[in-house]
Amino acid sequence: MRSIFFSVLFLTAPALLSAATPNVLLLYADDLGYGDVSCYGSKMISTPNIDRLAASGLRFTDGHASAATCTPSRYAMLTGEYAFRKKGTGILPGDAQLIIEPGRTTMASVLKRAGYRTGVIGKWHLGLGSGSMDWNGKISPGPLEIGFDHCYIMAATGDRVPCVYVDDHRIVGLDPADPIEVSYKTPFPGQPTGKANPELLRVHPSHGHDQFILNGISRIGHMKGGKSALWKDEDMADVFTQQAVDFITAGKDKPFFLYFAAHDPHVPRVPHPRFVGKSGMGPRGDAILQFDACVGRLLDTLDQHGLAENTLIILSSDNGPVVDDGYQDEAVEKLGSHLPAGPLRGGKYSAFEGGTRVPFIVRWPARVKAGVSDALVCQVDFPATFAALMEQDFKDTTAPDSMNVLPALLGESKTGRDHLIVQAGPLALREGTWKYIEPAQGPKKNKNTNSETGADPAGQLYDLSTDLGEKKNLLTEQTERAAKMAAKLKELRGVVR
Repeated sequence: MRSIFFSVLFLTAPALLSAATPNVLLLYADDLGYGDVSCYGSKMISTPNIDRLAASGLRFTDGHASAATCTPSRYAMLTGEYAFRKKGTGILPGDAQLIIEPGRTTMASVLKRAGYRTGVIGKWHLGLGSGSMDWNGKISPGPLEIGFDHCYIMAATGDRVPCVYVDDHRIVGLDPADPIEVSYKTPFPGQPTGKANPELLRVHPSHGHDQFILNGISRIGHMKGGKSALWKDEDMADVFTQQAVDFITAGKDKPFFLYFAAHDPHVPRVPHPRFVGKSGMGPRGDAILQFDACVGRLLDTLDQHGLAENTLIILSSDNGPVVDDGYQDEAVEKLGSHLPAGPLRGGKYSAFEGGTRVPFIVRWPARVKAGVSDALVCQVDFPATFAALMEQDFKDTTAPDSMNVLPALLGESKTGRDHLIVQAGPLALREGTWKYIEPAQGPKKNKNTNSETGADPAGQLYDLSTDLGEKKNLLTEQTERAAKMAAKLKELRGVVR
């Protein structure tokens, strides 16, 4: 039986591309919950473009990010390795070094080796550089050193410095006479901060996020200089989407892989004025509408160039939803009856299903029949699955946790993984419809976001087939099953490639 721990062994020459080779477009939201889109049951928010994608594609009801926070889920998706196996893969500051080794196999390098033009546009949050960063020179290593031909990114998140875009190896629009400095340790003399100068803010923090001020919004970290390069929050979604349109259009005659990593609906939620007030749920709802519009524009671009039929699109999110994540933006007050995680318990930062079970839609009209699938699938499987699509062989070293779930993603099999580990504070193991959450100390709720962590010193066991909301802990009733799953989690956790 083939081991589940494997990596890419590349062919000595790029694979030959046939006319049936699909373009690959990964549409990746940030903090979008299972219940935040209408095709997954939302009644308060209408997402017609995501619904359009689902109506002509395969909608997964049990699709997962590998972690309940952004950096570890993105690391696992790119490398095929669970982030808990590697130190330094927690939520990164904006000045972190690149945490993926240059030259390592990634989902991008798999497709690049197959002859694809590869690009990443949007939020990165996996670190840049390899030492003390000089933001005013060549910024390397980064995406271009791990399989991407082109990038147009933000270093981390909208609520962290540096608040600039990076085009390949350089900051966009930087004036050499006004160099950038970044610090996550000490403020720069004379620079106002959100904590010391709240009168300068139009969006106030609810916790943290009280340092460097840009556009009337205070962030995490300090920076100075680079005035001509600073982004405008309201324009961010349009900037990234236009870059994606240009990437698709420029090389439409050659197969492409584009990882479109949107920032919405992550904080700070400052959507363009044309979306403000449209959801009735404040900036978070408006930001979801903005992401849906970005999806629509990219779908329209594919249609305009005759690319839709043979483009494999995957839409998902890096983790589950969070309402108050650091700013007083009325997200809590205007939530109403909306359930961001739908029927699931928990959300971002949580070991419960709402932390990692997210929207997960696959569309490829030339090959995938529209429908709904209950197969258990995860983003960590993209490297192995793309390699299978490209008919590349996998061995057992570089991507130890990535499985080939291509039959499930194409709708040719009703089953995906037989087990899955997901990461929050505690780890959780899924086997079929059973879920075991390992014992963990710590608060049951995050003191800042009020979201459930899933921590319980005794551990937990749930049967999701009858208890999707994880309300009844069966640990003391199913002691034998709990013990077996605990032992398996310990074994899988300890495997070193």
